[in-house]
Amino acid sequence: MNVNFAERAHNHNWKLDPIVRSLLDTDFYKLLMLQFIWKNFPTIPVTSEIYNRTVKVRLADRISAVALREQLEHVRGLRYRRSELVWLAGNTFYGVRQIFQPDFLEWLENDFRLSDYEIHEQDGQLVIRFSGLWTEVTMWEVYSLAIVSEMKTRAALADLSELELDVLYARAKTRLWNKIEKLRAVAGLRLSDFGTRRRHSFLWQEYAVEALSSALGSRLSGTSNTALAYKHNLEAIGTNAHELPMAMAAIASRGSDEDLRLSQYKVLELWQRSYGGELLITLPDTFGTTQFLQGAPDWATRWTGERADSKDPFIAGDEYIAWLVQRGQDPRTKRFIASDGLDVDTIIGLHNYFNGRIRFSAGWGTLLTNDFRNCHPRGEDTFEPISLVCKVTSADGRPTVKLSDNASKATGPIEEIARYRRVFGSPVLAKEPVLV
Repeated sequence: MNVNFAERAHNHNWKLDPIVRSLLDTDFYKLLMLQFIWKNFPTIPVTSEIYNRTVKVRLADRISAVALREQLEHVRGLRYRRSELVWLAGNTFYGVRQIFQPDFLEWLENDFRLSDYEIHEQDGQLVIRFSGLWTEVTMWEVYSLAIVSEMKTRAALADLSELELDVLYARAKTRLWNKIEKLRAVAGLRLSDFGTRRRHSFLWQEYAVEALSSALGSRLSGTSNTALAYKHNLEAIGTNAHELPMAMAAIASRGSDEDLRLSQYKVLELWQRSYGGELLITLPDTFGTTQFLQGAPDWATRWTGERADSKDPFIAGDEYIAWLVQRGQDPRTKRFIASDGLDVDTIIGLHNYFNGRIRFSAGWGTLLTNDFRNCHPRGEDTFEPISLVCKVTSADGRPTVKLSDNASKATGPIEEIARYRRVFGSPVLAKEPVLV
């Protein structure tokens, strides 16, 4: 891919350059989750909200709320193209054909809409909140995060001369290539691009993915970005996320404590039925990985693998392997995916540590698609990646909670967090720094 990033940034009128140009420009798991929600929870109302966990970066000082609204409104006006729907209908995902039901695709074409939203400023941050039916809100997550992240990028680019832009991108390309060189030397490595939501820009993500594909070949399993998978004939990667157990737990929280505790498994049962026993990767850390594994029903051992998101992946992988062995399973037949703030040295370290013990793969996110640290020609930090998240905050009128394996990532009202910790038996773990 031959892109003159410096010339494009210097000469473009950003106002006429939408950030999200296709509704496929999202993580693949969002489409799978949307179909699951459409099928099982079509009338449930939810709210979600963007959080900037890097509070030292005052986004309201860098991003115009008016310009942000223009970008969000552009996305609301997009519709799925016929060619995109044909691809979703006919392509094979994870070896499965017709994973998207014809009536769901018809609904996508004719009836899918994004919800309304509100934007205001508070303590130097932009507060962005989405409200509506769950089917209308869920897809905002990745669109909105990618928009905010790239608007931050564009604001910083506007402050550089063309020569400085040349220096910025030359340094970033060199950094990316040095990382790829390290990865090329590792036999048997498996990794995927997970970098959509906090990318530097769509073009830079595409550049990074094409570079990886060219250099690593089959060792690149694919990309979570559905638009890039579609455009470049790559495997679309992803299954589901914390949003599902968080919302299911909120709905169940009206009932007994036992209803609440069991909700984390009932959502998996429903997922399993909805997808005919496919796409079976657990994400056990929503309310604490250890309690999840300890209480998991026997059928959970038949799932394909586990993704670790907030626990030290070396510890999480060992814990998962020990649980499999205790349950009479051969870990070498299962998959373990790490995906939290990874960079190249950690990816290689994890591959070496788990090689031969379990089928390890890495989801490489922000530090693949937005690592411009120390690349600024004047030494400023305006291109540093920040930790942006968009989390569901209520479902069916009840507040949602995420406990996580890292207390820094816990969300929800204090009194609800206390109840959840008691019900799930999840202690308050030490806060670990969150980079991205």
